[in-house]
Amino acid sequence: MESDLKSGEAEAVILIKASPQVGQKHGETVCCAALDIYGQWLRLYPVSFRYLEDGKKFSRWDTIRFRWRLPDDDRRLESRRIDQDTLSIVGCLKPSERQKFLSRVIVTSLDREREVGRSLALLKAEIRDFRYEKKTAEELAIEKGKFDKLRAQKDMFNSKDLIPYEPCPYRFKYRYKTDDGNRDGTCQDWELEATYYNWSRKYGEKSTLEKYKKPLVKYILGTECF
Repeated sequence: MESDLKSGEAEAVILIKASPQVGQKHGETVCCAALDIYGQWLRLYPVSFRYLEDGKKFSRWDTIRFRWRLPDDDRRLESRRIDQDTLSIVGCLKPSERQKFLSRVIVTSLDREREVGRSLALLKAEIRDFRYEKKTAEELAIEKGKFDKLRAQKDMFNSKDLIPYEPCPYRFKYRYKTDDGNRDGTCQDWELEATYYNWSRKYGEKSTLEKYKKPLVKYILGTECF
C-alpha cells in the first residue's frame, strides 16, 4: 500500500532488533525492521530501546502501534523516524500465524529487490557456511568506551540507570547462495548476541561457539546493512 504521506500512525510486527549503536545525535539506539499490516517493510529508527518503560520493551513478533514521520536524511523507501513516546504494544503474532504472515514477502534475489528500490527483504537462501571471528581487544575497548561514555553523561531526559552494555566479543558471518549467486554477510541481530551470552553461561563458551557452527537458518533479513 503505497502512500505519499510524510507522517502518520502505523501498526507493525517487529522482526529484527539490531545491536545497539551509539551516535552523537541520538545517543544509544537500535534500528528495527518490521512489517506493517499491509505487508510493507519498515525500518524504524532511532529507538532508545533500553530506556523504554518496561511495558513498551517489545520483542520479536510483537505488534506495536506508533506515530512516525519520514526522515530528512534517509531516502530509503522503508525508513521511518519513530516517535517512541507514542509507542505501545498491541498484540503478538501467534506461532501458528507466523509462516503465513511472512510467506507473502519471501524473495530469492537481492538484485531484483534493489532494482525496484527496496533495501529490506526476507530472503530465502541456502546457508553454505556460518563462522565467527573474535574481535580484537582494541575493537572491544572502542565499542565499550562509547557506551560507557554515554552512560556517564548526565541526561535530563533519560535518568534511568542502565546495566552497562557489553559488546559481543565475536562477530558472526555467513556465506549463502541465492538466485544472484554466492554472497557473504555479517549478522547484526541483537538476539544473536543475547543468545551467545545466555548459552555461554549455560554451556560454556566453547560449546556455544560449536553450536553456532550449525545454525538452522533458512531466511536472511536485509539487502544491505541496516
